[in-house]
Amino acid sequence: MEETINNNTKAKHTFAVAPGVWGVKTVLVNLYLVGDPAGSWVLIDAGVYGAYSKIKKAVAEVFGKNSRPKAILLTHGHFDHIGAVKELAEEWEVPVYAHPLEMPYLTGQSSYPPPDPSVGGGGMAYMSFLYPKKPINIINHVELLPEDGSVPVLPDWQWIHTPGHTAGHVSFYRESDKVLIAGDAFVTRHGESAIAVMMQKREVHGPPMYYTSDWVSAHHSVRNLASLQIDVAATGHGLPMRGAELRTQLDQLVQDFWAVAVPSKGRYTNEPAITDEQGVISVPPPVSSPVTTVLLAAGAIAIAGTAYAVLSRNKRAKRQHMNNKRTTFSHNRVAEGIPPTIDPDFDDPTVHTNNYP
Repeated sequence: MEETINNNTKAKHTFAVAPGVWGVKTVLVNLYLVGDPAGSWVLIDAGVYGAYSKIKKAVAEVFGKNSRPKAILLTHGHFDHIGAVKELAEEWEVPVYAHPLEMPYLTGQSSYPPPDPSVGGGGMAYMSFLYPKKPINIINHVELLPEDGSVPVLPDWQWIHTPGHTAGHVSFYRESDKVLIAGDAFVTRHGESAIAVMMQKREVHGPPMYYTSDWVSAHHSVRNLASLQIDVAATGHGLPMRGAELRTQLDQLVQDFWAVAVPSKGRYTNEPAITDEQGVISVPPPVSSPVTTVLLAAGAIAIAGTAYAVLSRNKRAKRQHMNNKRTTFSHNRVAEGIPPTIDPDFDDPTVHTNNYP
């Protein structure tokens, strides 16, 4: 059912979540517009690459064509949450706020721990090795969230550190009516299934398996959010859920987390990725499966074929390609405390890493 937003116009680009909160559904993921009674508003997350036009239409629908927010807030920096953030931050000339542990992925310092396409059993998971991996660089716009848990522009809200899906993941909570913008701390549809993306059946699930790199922290975060007894949950994936059904399913998720949310065999099941404010320190070795092996092989063959065709036509492109390939970040090796899979004779255990399979 379409909701009326402003001047009796029908909402084509947004959906109502709670008073002063609107959702915007882009490909794969939701983002949110949140207004303050004083008249200011913020954008929470920025969708996938190519979401700029959809976001602008949603903003015009809710706040007016030439309106701009006071800030952009990020739950985390995965590719499906930051697609339009640089373009919008530059156009609007506003700060982008994130947790300190997200900074290396927003300032070009480090890639995230790699996804695990071996878990989840769905199309979204199997294809995760193809998703964008490189960090973005918005160093001229990004700022740290206030240490006291307050939310810039939104005095009635607080941010809550909810690590697990990423180390610096945060959720946003309005205590007065128990409204939660959860990001990917938990989701309200099956996170790994391409069919579930289309069906949009509302049910509480743990964070998307293929991109969650610390399951102990993820469990703690879900438990902490469930303890709030929230009344409305708006998540990064899936439609909003409300009331007793939401609370019951969230409590059940907490109780059964290690049976229903955590993969039985996965890259991060028994060992988390280790990260800090500068990026990735170490990751456990990948886990292979017949399906992912076939997909990776097919992808490698396709990429290799394309690269060969291009490089054979242009020796200059080949030299540039090799130069780019040799380019590394200053923290491009593994730090101390690394798993035994790292060979200390060839890897300097003093700085960070992007060199993982």
